[in-house]
Amino acid sequence: MSPLNADERSTTRTGMAALAHADTSDDFSVIGAIGGPRGIVESMLPGVVFVVLFIITKDVRLTVIVSAVVALVQVVARLLQRQSVMGALSGVAAVGICLIWAWKSNEARDYYMFGFLTNAAYIVLLLISLAVRVPGLGLMVEFIRTLPTEHFRAWLDGWRSDRKLRRAYTTITVLWIGLFALRLLVQVPLYVTNHVTLLGTARLLMGIPFWALAIWVSYLIVATPLHRHRIMERERADGGEYSAAHDESDESVQEQESGND
Repeated sequence: MSPLNADERSTTRTGMAALAHADTSDDFSVIGAIGGPRGIVESMLPGVVFVVLFIITKDVRLTVIVSAVVALVQVVARLLQRQSVMGALSGVAAVGICLIWAWKSNEARDYYMFGFLTNAAYIVLLLISLAVRVPGLGLMVEFIRTLPTEHFRAWLDGWRSDRKLRRAYTTITVLWIGLFALRLLVQVPLYVTNHVTLLGTARLLMGIPFWALAIWVSYLIVATPLHRHRIMERERADGGEYSAAHDESDESVQEQESGND
């Protein structure tokens, strides 16, 4: 796999894409990974408006309408500035589902129901991925990093056979399961007891800040084994540079690790 060129390095990537394409510490920025200052504001603003306006007015319908307008204005602003709107549109779609839920039930707390369902779904999917020994976060990062257009089995075995990398991917998958589970453990009781103000505050605090922390810790865990794996890929791709002696050395290390496991 060839190194990223200058144009690719200058492309702003967020979420797991930022983690997948960060080859050195200079390539990775937590702020950039969560969308930059503007992305953070756009992600949090509808939720902040919802909580604050509901506290002030106690009017669910008015709160929903104003929050929807705020979310739509963000997309229109990006369109007028001829900027990418994909992230904003996905955010509006999620906010829209939450707002529709609250509007239909006329219960402010139902604004947060969709978040509970998605967090629960992520937990289930990631637990299944661990059960079948294909860590979900690793699958996501590798899919973004080296999109498999053919020979899917060889692509899958290519990164799963690297013990250190697979272990790192397993660790961050467990980390993200913990994040989603913690959100549910804190927020669901607040939903059940109808503490909307506390629920909204918890949702904001456990949203972008927790996301940023999880991305950063994931990078710290994955960076070294992923960088090592990239070097091995490049050496193999260069043909003769990846010597048989290097292969035997690698196999010896893996056997020792297997014995330690």
